[in-house]
Parts: sequence; C-alpha cells; structure tokens
Amino acid sequence: MNQSLREHEILEIARHTGKVTVDQLAAHFDVTVQTIRRDLTDLANAGRLERVHGGAILPSGVRNIRYEERGRVNAEAKQAMAQACAAAIPNGSALFINIGTSTEALAHSLIHHDGLLVVTNNLNVAAILAQNERCNVLLTGGRPRPEDGGLVGPVAAAMLQGFRFDIAILGCSAVSDVGDVFDYDLDEVTVSQTAMARTSQTWLLADKSKFQRHAPVQVAPLSRINRLFTDHIPADLSALCQDAGVAVRST
Repeated sequence: MNQSLREHEILEIARHTGKVTVDQLAAHFDVTVQTIRRDLTDLANAGRLERVHGGAILPSGVRNIRYEERGRVNAEAKQAMAQACAAAIPNGSALFINIGTSTEALAHSLIHHDGLLVVTNNLNVAAILAQNERCNVLLTGGRPRPEDGGLVGPVAAAMLQGFRFDIAILGCSAVSDVGDVFDYDLDEVTVSQTAMARTSQTWLLADKSKFQRHAPVQVAPLSRINRLFTDHIPADLSALCQDAGVAVRST
C-alpha cells in the first residue's frame, strides 16, 4: 500500500476510534514503526491529526472537527451511550437537549418514549423527534449554524428562561482530566449554561474520544454534572466522579 492510501486509512481509523497508536498501525499495515511515525508526522503537519505520545488523535484547537467527521467518531459507542441514557429517562419528562452527534443519537433512542417535552437548539434532534407523535418538540430561536444544524446565541438562550426542565442533556467537545466540560463556541456554551440553570439534573454524554481532546470554552465543572454516560472513563477521572457524587454509566 502506498503512503497516500495508507494515510487515508489511518484517518478513517482515527475517525472511528478517536485515537491511533504507532504499534497498532504498524501491525495493521505490516510496516515498520518508523514508517508509521513518518505518516503520522505528515498528517499532523497537514493539520489532519495531532501527535501524542505513542500515536495521534483527532486535532484539538480553537475549532471543532467537521460535523461529518464528528458523526463517525465512535459511532457505535455513541449509540450504546444514547440507549443507556434513554433507558434512564422516564416518560413524561421535560428535557433540554443540546447540539452534538451524541445527543442526536439520543434523539433516535427516544423515538418510542411517551409524553416528553423536548426543548432543543439542535435542528437535527428536532427533526428526529418530530417523528414521535407522543413527543412535544420545541425549537429555540437563535442564529443557525449551517455546518451542524445548531441554533446558538442570546436569542436561543433567552427562550429557555421560561422553562423548568427535569433533565438537561448535554453533549460536549472535550472533558479535562479533572472532569471539567468544554466546547468551542461561546454562543453555544451560553445556551447550555442557561439550560443548566433551569434544570434539576444535568446529564452528560461523552465518549472516550472527549477525554483525549481539548477545547477552549468551559461549559461546566465536574461538580455541576449529575450523571455521565460514556463508553470508557479513565481511572483517575472515575475516582473524581465518585468523590463528586457523579453517577457514571459506562457502556
């Protein structure tokens, strides 16, 4: 396999798992670790990956990766997390659901719930749940982001002031090693923070790739999260969650 094809497949693996390692890739392609290191360096120089010790991850920075790529990262894990989260939501609940591919997976898992009120700033979540005739779906206003179907800004946040939610369910872009939740867009974060101020419970959906990335805007500290749904949580963070009283559901 030539370098171009190999790099393309490396990116596909990274999008699926969130991280690649030199040793795993060398075994996968039956090439030397030096060859893989050169490939990863070239991909990092092109801004496609970010080098870390022993391998590479999807790039962090001040901008999120493309929406299409976000949807492919850990897709099966996101589906399992969404199903676990949906199973914990009682019928008749009032929910806020924010922007993200994990929350869109949750919307699919709520198709058969009964009597939900869902307020969302995610056009994709609204379109999915509109298929459930027993679910009352309301969209916030706000500035639309064409790249991912999000509605953001002060208008979106202001609409939430008139509600009291049972649960605010959030996706995010990154979780720090001490459990703080981060995202990229301040206008998006403002909406999520407003929902958190209007709810009894805040639940977070975060697959393992979120523990490997960084984003610039803090959504909330760990202490503001009541439940975390994930596919894998680092041991140190698991201990912090236990100390903070955060219920962790790892699928």
